This record gives sequence, C-alpha cells and structure tokens, in this order.
Amino acid sequence: MDVSSKSPTARLRFAALAAIAAVVALAALSAAGGTGIAPTARATTAAATIRIRPMIRSRLAAISQPPTQAQCVEAFTVPCYDAPQIQTAYDEKPLFTNGITGSGQTIVIVDSFGSPTIQADLATFDAEFNLPAPPSFKIIQPAGAVPPFDPTDSNGDVGWAGETTLDVEWAHTIAPGASILLVETPVAETEGTAGFPQIVQAENYVIDHRLGGVISQSFGATEPTFPFPPLGIYLLRGAYINAALNGVTVLAATGDAGATDYSNTAGTLLYTHPAVDWPSSDPLVTAVGGTQLQLDASGARTAPDQVWNDSFNTDLNEVFFGDPGPNALGTGGGKSFIFGRPSYQNGVAGVVGGQRGVPDISMSGACSGLVDTYQSFPGEPPGWYVDCGTSESTPLFAGIVALAAQVAGHPLGPINPTLYRLSAEHAPGLVDVTSGNNTVSFTQNGTLYTVNGYSAGPGYDLASGVGTVDAALFVPELAHGG
Repeated sequence: MDVSSKSPTARLRFAALAAIAAVVALAALSAAGGTGIAPTARATTAAATIRIRPMIRSRLAAISQPPTQAQCVEAFTVPCYDAPQIQTAYDEKPLFTNGITGSGQTIVIVDSFGSPTIQADLATFDAEFNLPAPPSFKIIQPAGAVPPFDPTDSNGDVGWAGETTLDVEWAHTIAPGASILLVETPVAETEGTAGFPQIVQAENYVIDHRLGGVISQSFGATEPTFPFPPLGIYLLRGAYINAALNGVTVLAATGDAGATDYSNTAGTLLYTHPAVDWPSSDPLVTAVGGTQLQLDASGARTAPDQVWNDSFNTDLNEVFFGDPGPNALGTGGGKSFIFGRPSYQNGVAGVVGGQRGVPDISMSGACSGLVDTYQSFPGEPPGWYVDCGTSESTPLFAGIVALAAQVAGHPLGPINPTLYRLSAEHAPGLVDVTSGNNTVSFTQNGTLYTVNGYSAGPGYDLASGVGTVDAALFVPELAHGG
C-alpha cells in the first residue's frame, strides 16, 4: 500500500494500524527472538487517567547572573553546574578541538506548548557561557497551532515552558554546532490519552519530511495509566516505528519518581508498586535515566557518578517539597509490563528477565547536582533557574547522539543494539555506574510506603542501564557501531 501521498491524518491512522498488525504478527517471537515490537501477554484492566508530565524540577536561583556553586549550596543545600562544567565532565573538549560539535545535524525537541521566549532565552544563555548560536533554530507546530500562552497556568503553559527551556539550552550545550528544531504541540484531551496523538502526528511530520536525526522527549506517562492496556499504547507507537524505518534516533526520559510514578492525572498519587513510563519503555526508544555528578569548579569529578536518588535527602526535600520527606525523587528504572524483552537485551536477560528493562543509558539529572538555565517567559520572574530531572538527562544525551551522527556522516537510527553491544565489549567510552539505587519512600493518604527499586552494579542494571559516557571515547564508538 502506498501511503506517501496520503494526508498526515491518514498516515497517522495507517501507522497506528501497522503497529497493531506488527504486534499481532510478531507476538510469537517475544523474548528470545525479540524484534522490539512484540509485547508481553500481561495486561491489566482499562484505566483512563493518563497525563503527559514533563520530567523536570525547577527553582529560581538569581535574577541577573547564574548562581555560583557556593550560592547554590547556601540556597538549595546542593551544588549547581554551568555549561562549561558539564562539557568538561563529559570530556567534550577533545571533540570540539577536532571540530566535532554536531555540525550538519539537527536535534528535534518535542514539547507541549513550548515557550514564547525560548529564542531570546537561549541567546542570553549562550552569551553568558560563550556558546555560539545554533546554525539554525526553528519552531514548528505541525499538529496544530498552540493556544495563546497563559501565564496563570502553572501546571500547563508555565511548566512546559520551563521544560522547553531546559531541553533547548542543554541539548545545545552538548552539541553547540547542531541546529535545533523545536516541535510544539497543542495538548488536548483525546479519549483519555492527553496530548499523545498530537505528539505522534507532529513526530511523524518531522520524520516524513526528514527534518532531524535525533528526537528528544523529556516527558512520559506511567504505563498502567493508559486506557485498555496494552492496546492504548500500541495505538500510539506509529511515530517510533516510522522513526526506526527511516533511520531516526528517538530518546525519552525515564521519569523522576524512582522505581514508581504517578497514578492520577493531578500528579498527586503514586503507585505503591514498581512501575515505569512510556515512551521510555518502548523497545524502539532509547530510555535515558539520571545520575548524580560531583564536580569541582572546573568540571572535574571529585567522585564517581552514582544513580540519582534524592528521596532520602532531608535538606533537599525541604527545598523542593517543603517537608523533610522522604519523597519519591530519583531516576526512573525497572521492567515494562507492556513490552517483552527485545533481542538487544538478550545478553542481560539475567537482569531483565522476559521484559523490556529501562533505562538504557544515564546522564546527569540529580537535584543534588543542579544545572543552570535562563528563562524570561511570563508567569515566573525572569532570571536564572536551577533545574534537574531526567528532563535534563535526555537532551544531554540527544547532544551526544548528534555529535556521533556528525562523525558517522548520517543519522544513526535506533541505537539500542549498539549500546548493548558496546557494553558487552566493555567499550572504553561507556563508563559503568556501580553505586546507588532507585528505591523510594513517600507518604500517601497518611501511610508511609516504600517501593523497592533496583541497585547499580557492574555491567547493565535497572538503575543506570549500561552506565554513562566519556564523550571523547564514546562518540566515535557509537558513530562506528562499535
């Protein structure tokens, strides 16, 4: 069937039907023969409580200048890092010296609503940290016009504007020579799947028109909240199948509530058992978790990276939640109940069992190691903010992918098979994360719950994936497929 001449809506329907057909046809292949499409047989009763959530925590730090590490420790009890420190931490300077900056590549950032001031805010951020402007910075709304910005909507427009700011500024930090394409979507309730159909439509537009080689998604929703599982998710996979067929890399954040995540649309209730988010759990997506960095003023490490988990950090909980905690505040990670183990995880079957495990890889995301952003959109005071979460981790890794695509001379497409092969080969560019866990505790309806998560250790684990990266070594390894 030729769908190339059909309307975007028709292509979207076709992609959804193709996803279902693929699931039905390939279900028998499941774990050992995994294709990345076959599901597990487990499904629960229908639930229609889904809400797309940006994976970000943010606090105002200063009005006129980014805060110093000492100022952040005084105000927030933890350090914060600027762009040069993070570039140094990930060993990017040898790449930059050799002209590897992401040149010729486009990072696609997808966010609901976007930010009305993002282009000016990025310019301020760049001027402060001596970063060049991206070769091109475009904003498109292929799924429909975004409604006028509402500065009183703290959980909608304002929250997503903060997310957009973090995504754009930190993807650009890692790959300053790459172009940026910000794809804004108009979120609307649609049969209990808030906003996801518009995201699928927008991403299909980007893929069909070959507008970028890597898509960064710093959002998600907990798998059990989708209606009619697993069908509710299968109907939305069209863009990821399309991306895989067209050589586009897709990334997604694993979430910021540790081994669990939210069970209601208000974001006030958590599952009291392990749960993971989609789209990060999709086998065609690279799931990016969070680590905690400890850096000196130059960006050199003072200790090895560890799994991000601030659930039991009493002082930090006071800052972010207004109570001593514990609160669910750490990197997402665990096993999908929707998807079976894809073939690229056969080598870590002893860890994931028969299910898709996340994350695949991890980058800086801890609230105990904040990063600076600049924002000036209405609804919050303009100035310098400190942010954290897997919303940070994901655009950071999108920048890494763009660097590798420049070295390769073409977009990389799905990279998970390469990640796991590099891990099995003990590639020098992959840095193992061997300490920390994502177990979290929290009080809900007067009861203290603990959701036991997963611990880091040698090799792949469900807290940090295959680890993190030394960019100078990892970028050529990823570019050449190991």
